[in-house]
Amino acid sequence: MNISSIIRSLCFVLAVLVVGCDSAEPPSATSSRGESNGTRSSDFNFGWKFALQDDQAFMQPEYDDGDWRALRLPHDWSIEQDFDPNMDGATAYLPGGVGWYRKTFATPEGAEHKRTYLYFDGIYNHSEIWLNGHKIGGRINGYTPFYYDITDHLAAPGASNLVAVRVDRSRYIDSRWYPGAGIYRNVKMVSVDPLHIPIWGVFVRTPVATAERAEVALDIDVVNKRNSDAEFTLRTVVVDREGEEVARVDTVQQVAAGQSATFSQQLSLTAPALWSPDNPALYLAKTSVVLEDQVVDQLTTHFGVRDIRFDADSGFYLNGVNTAIKGVNLHHDAGAVGVAVPKDVWRRRLEGLKRAGTNAIRTAHNPASQEFLDLCDEMGFLVQAEIFDEWDNPKDKRLNQWERHDDRISRGYADYFQEEAESDLKLSVKRDRNHPSVIMWSIGNEIEWTYPRYKDATGYFDMNASGNYFYNPPFITEQEIKDRFHGSEAGQYVLAKTAGKLSNWVRELDTSRPITANLILPSVSHISGYTDALDIVGYSYRRVIYDYGHEKYPEKMIMGTENVVQWHEWKAIEERDFIPGTFLWTGIDYLGEAHGAWPRKAVRSGLLDLAGFETPAFDLYRTLWNDTPYVAITSQTEEKSLYQEGANDKVVEKTPGAWERRVWGWQEVNRHWNYAAAEPVIVEVLSNCPEVELFLNDESLGVQLLSDNPDRLLKWALPFRAGKLTAQGLGGCAASAEIETAEQAVSLVLSYDRDQLPADNYSVAHVIAQLVDQQGRPVRHQDANIEFDLAPGLELLGTDNGRSSRMTRYKSERLRTSEGRALLMVRAVGGEEAIALDGNVSAAITSLLQP
Repeated sequence: MNISSIIRSLCFVLAVLVVGCDSAEPPSATSSRGESNGTRSSDFNFGWKFALQDDQAFMQPEYDDGDWRALRLPHDWSIEQDFDPNMDGATAYLPGGVGWYRKTFATPEGAEHKRTYLYFDGIYNHSEIWLNGHKIGGRINGYTPFYYDITDHLAAPGASNLVAVRVDRSRYIDSRWYPGAGIYRNVKMVSVDPLHIPIWGVFVRTPVATAERAEVALDIDVVNKRNSDAEFTLRTVVVDREGEEVARVDTVQQVAAGQSATFSQQLSLTAPALWSPDNPALYLAKTSVVLEDQVVDQLTTHFGVRDIRFDADSGFYLNGVNTAIKGVNLHHDAGAVGVAVPKDVWRRRLEGLKRAGTNAIRTAHNPASQEFLDLCDEMGFLVQAEIFDEWDNPKDKRLNQWERHDDRISRGYADYFQEEAESDLKLSVKRDRNHPSVIMWSIGNEIEWTYPRYKDATGYFDMNASGNYFYNPPFITEQEIKDRFHGSEAGQYVLAKTAGKLSNWVRELDTSRPITANLILPSVSHISGYTDALDIVGYSYRRVIYDYGHEKYPEKMIMGTENVVQWHEWKAIEERDFIPGTFLWTGIDYLGEAHGAWPRKAVRSGLLDLAGFETPAFDLYRTLWNDTPYVAITSQTEEKSLYQEGANDKVVEKTPGAWERRVWGWQEVNRHWNYAAAEPVIVEVLSNCPEVELFLNDESLGVQLLSDNPDRLLKWALPFRAGKLTAQGLGGCAASAEIETAEQAVSLVLSYDRDQLPADNYSVAHVIAQLVDQQGRPVRHQDANIEFDLAPGLELLGTDNGRSSRMTRYKSERLRTSEGRALLMVRAVGGEEAIALDGNVSAAITSLLQP
């Protein structure tokens, strides 16, 4: 008998509640927000089988799945496929389909005295779930967390069970971006006493949060599925980050048999550690149900002590301090791993955004995973938690805005909104309302396009106003907008009424945070009743009407909730106290939204690219959002540059003033110093130093002042000479950067973000391969085809070069570099000891490409 069989046998015989134990890869003890004490929740990610085919026989326990692929969750089957030009770029030229997952597990001894729940953090999408041949439920929405009580369908203790999940993503263009496919988020099994706190059954708030004291308020749900009434003690103990008890409260409560009730508790903390992006201090509330001196159930809930306040005139206050919201939008994919994103992959990406100075994230345009929000709590990010991209009426998945395609493969959530919206919203809010990182709820994104009256009422789209939508206040008066709007037909659904309904559903569960939405046509939404449902009015690409909105609707807080990654966007915020900040589009490049764009599969507008490498836009916001001195150098031939040498040796824009109107994407620049001899080159330096001096081979090329460059780009024009280019901050600004002419690449150098991988089946290592020349200098002007080689025990998660034009399969050891580098992501599997990366990962050049 092999090790795998022994493990399975032991699991069956002992019937322990470590439900992932039937996998050959024993899971680690993972912690999840609100279900982390180990007596309730167990990992259910391991020991699954998968087939990308469809047959109703798959739900039956007697079906033989011996030839199915064995895998662990989370899993995204679309990202494993080839990019196909015959598919559609809206969802990244990757296929959908119908897939089935099956898992066999033993019923634990004692389960007849418990209630057992199966929890899914997200399945994309149209899922149906069977247990032992009985359909127990499913979910249409692919982002909604949900769970089911499976107690009554479990086999006898010690006997085998079969859970089968059908996932139908045959509507493969049902989104405007890449959504993935499959059980792509974590799965848990939760086992509790019949007298218990349900999943998400504790809600923690801090109505008073100062440096001197905090008042902690808890609402606690208790369910009694026993056959008799229960009188019990409800106990909450608060523990600080050092593990010390800092408060406790006991209350005696009663719940009748077969009933449930909600109870309130209050505690006080002295001199609490306040949660903030600079100090993301977390507390743990351990809430127990104590019956006859026995703890029959305990739920642990992480929370933060913090105070938030929004002022329509002066901005956002965190713990009493006026705080700029330096935010970015993020979709839920992570390049090569698709949407089944390991926590370490998100951690690396969020660390990159932190370096840029980012302190806030908008989850565009759907609920994020629980793990993602856990990281935001732990790392210190403010979150705008968005819930919907569509309401009553559909958007066009290929073209955005209003629908112009109605084929089955592009039918999305709007078809189910009337029946599903309340449940989806409430499940998401209830799961996420304990996260201190979440500071506002967003009920929708650019919804106005899909309703009649809004577009025509703006006055922009019937007046030859090409380009002016972004850069001009309304061309017609507020009264004319009202006349146009109210003088036209409302249609079947009224946007303002739907917004009010959604906001009320949120407030039923949480009144401690404001409600917002991302408005693409705010000049109309202010007069239509839409903004009446909102506490904060988010403007989408409408910074040009900040003053208009504040002057006409001064009682409403306004902020940027979607803005391009350019200097003019942040400049508009710096100049206005009443605008608290923005969420840039985007923090990281994302897959999809590329209809008709082959061979481009992604949107390039981020501070980080698809591989998580820093872009020139990162350098810009690194200078805007940080006080620490910083310098970065890029260059471009004068022929291709947006700039040229003008009179008196000054460098000027080829189109004067164009920087004030740039939108998505950074101009094409290089991070190398390799050009033809004497070729005219424009050097661009981004810095927060007030003045910078440029040197070529230690020869000064002059000093540029930030105050002389309204576009914040310091620029020099020069004929190319080989050597070392150095930009040095002056006036006590101790920052510098340099790039050096490289020769032809001869080898690869590997760097790792960790020395070894623990044998926990979850940790991920990122390996960067960089081309170097004979002198060991980085080669960024030349690329190569390379191949990674992994030792046994290492699992390839994906490779990437960060380019949106890479159209080869992500699950491949072979790829082409971009700017001389490439990324590998690996995980240790199946072993008991940590694996060192150095010596167990190698890479070789298979062919050099001409510069």
